[in-house]
Amino acid sequence: MADRIKVAMVAGEASGDQLAAHLIKALRVSRPDIDFVGIGGPRMQSAGFDAWWPAEKLAVRGYFEVIRHYREIAGIRRELLSRLRQSPPAAFIGVDAPDFNLWLERRMKKAGVPAIHYVSPSIWAWRGGRLKGIARSVSRVLCLFPFEPAIYEKAGVPVSYVGHPFADEISPEPQRFAARERLALPASMRVAALLPGSRQSELQYNAHAWIGAAQILHERHPDLRFLVPLTTRETRLQFEQALWDCKAADLPVSILFGHARDALLACDVALVASGTATLEAALCRAPHVIAYRIHPLSYRLMKHMAYLPWVGLPNILAGRSIVPELLQQEAVPEKLADALDALLGDPVACAAQIEQFERIHFTLRQGTAERAAAAILPHLPRT
Repeated sequence: MADRIKVAMVAGEASGDQLAAHLIKALRVSRPDIDFVGIGGPRMQSAGFDAWWPAEKLAVRGYFEVIRHYREIAGIRRELLSRLRQSPPAAFIGVDAPDFNLWLERRMKKAGVPAIHYVSPSIWAWRGGRLKGIARSVSRVLCLFPFEPAIYEKAGVPVSYVGHPFADEISPEPQRFAARERLALPASMRVAALLPGSRQSELQYNAHAWIGAAQILHERHPDLRFLVPLTTRETRLQFEQALWDCKAADLPVSILFGHARDALLACDVALVASGTATLEAALCRAPHVIAYRIHPLSYRLMKHMAYLPWVGLPNILAGRSIVPELLQQEAVPEKLADALDALLGDPVACAAQIEQFERIHFTLRQGTAERAAAAILPHLPRT
């Protein structure tokens, strides 16, 4: 039997789990002799990944939220490093989660293990001073967005632009009616998708405001149906508790276990928590409003360090405001409902968003998993 090699990977949330799962499959086309180990989620495990810890352990967002979980997260990182030092992998691939992964990547690189960081940290939005630290930590950065490589090339960091896998997965052709059939929704029904986040910490701050906005919209539009895709049993229970807290038992809402993409493809409008889901909404051609709430001190610090005027990926990629953003104290039920209502009543505004979404889609459609695998393969030992 031929010798096998080990590649360590860490993905810390639902979007990273999805990126890593595609990469695992693409790498195995050329290198079926690889065993993948580390920290990952259910999609990675379905692709044959050996998860020593689940990705959910790292799914915490915001400075002060991280502080509360710091001891556990730091303990996992130290134990993972110890295991990798005892039995070094052929390469280490950190998928997003820069605060966790760059620390590991620096130590792996110092030990002679190629360290690849998949998904550039948002140095173009804030914390640009991290570039020198990234240069010391990585053997290569894989970038998802076309404006990122020039930043690394200027700093002498090996970099590859690979596009975004969502743009490959999501067809540029209209899919609304097929998605509605999959969800058993009538073609004529008006539908709003609510995406309050994939992490429990996000729902803690967002769920009640999202539900409050839905209650206001339901009063204005009794025929409007709401879809809420959630990724885990824990977040589903958390949202159900929020419905109870808001006395929203009569709200016409369907909680989906996953199916976020179908919800975005099928909806007329969407309310989306800032993050990767905003890009998915754009690629699904879903007119939407971006909103977000986090710990007030986290928000104050992030706002102070930011230098772009937007947080939503569609706006950043377009280089201008094409999707409304309501953040923190602005993300209250009345304002969220008004912003969504404006889209529901303005097909011209919806069409203008969709036109920009189409441009973004074709820019990002690059065959990402294969390009990422091709950039990583030279760092692996030859067969």
